[in-house]
Amino acid sequence: MSTAPAGSTLSDADYHREAAALLARIEAATDRWLQDDVIDIDAQRTGGLLELSFPDGSKIVVNTQPPLHEVWLAARAGGYHYRWQAGQWLDTRDGGDFLAALSQHASTQGGKELRF
Repeated sequence: MSTAPAGSTLSDADYHREAAALLARIEAATDRWLQDDVIDIDAQRTGGLLELSFPDGSKIVVNTQPPLHEVWLAARAGGYHYRWQAGQWLDTRDGGDFLAALSQHASTQGGKELRF
């Protein structure tokens, strides 16, 4: 039995609101880490694409996919797709939480524990 979420139940406006809130949350965390000297991470946002650059030169890319009502995550470990379900972004394959996965990949690539 799959634990992947079903198709999106969001309107286009709701999708855009939730996706924008997610990107803003990620940007706020990286800004806080820079300010508190936790890690030298660069966040670069262009529209619905957010690129995180780590001190070792690796990157994590978070990209909104409006036609699919998804958010995609690309990290060194691979690519993942997420849909909004039950108040959170869930992996379309295994139902895992986006923020938990992002935290895990960022911690691995950053060399220290980073929680979004």
